[in-house]
Amino acid sequence: MARNVLGGELQTCGTDPMTGFYRTGCCDTGAEDAGVHTVCAQVTAEFLEFSVERGNDLSTPRPEYGFSGLQPGDRWCLCADRWAEALAAGVAPPIVLEATHARTLDWVDLADLREHAVRSGT
Repeated sequence: MARNVLGGELQTCGTDPMTGFYRTGCCDTGAEDAGVHTVCAQVTAEFLEFSVERGNDLSTPRPEYGFSGLQPGDRWCLCADRWAEALAAGVAPPIVLEATHARTLDWVDLADLREHAVRSGT
C-alpha cells in the first residue's frame, strides 16, 4: 500500500482531469516513473506559466494523449523535483498532503510541504 508524506494511506489526488503517472487519480510511483510524479498539487496560473518557461506546457490540450490541458485550480501529480524547483523560485502551488506520495520527501522537507498544504476536502 502506498503511503503519503504524513505516513497514512495515499489518497486520491484528482480524477477530473485524471492524474497520476499511472492515470489512476493517485500520485503513486514505481520504477517506470522516471519523473517521480508524486506531488499532488492544486495548480495555479503562476505555476503553469513557470512550467511553460521550464519546457513543460501543462496548459495546452494534447488530444493525441487524451490530455485536455490544466486550468488553475486543477489537481495534478507533479514531479517532485519540479515542485522543489518551483518552491525555490517562489511559485510552488499548494499541495494536498494526504495525496502526496512519501517518496516526495527525498526532494522536499515535510516542513516546506506543510507550509504549502491545502486541506484534502478543498
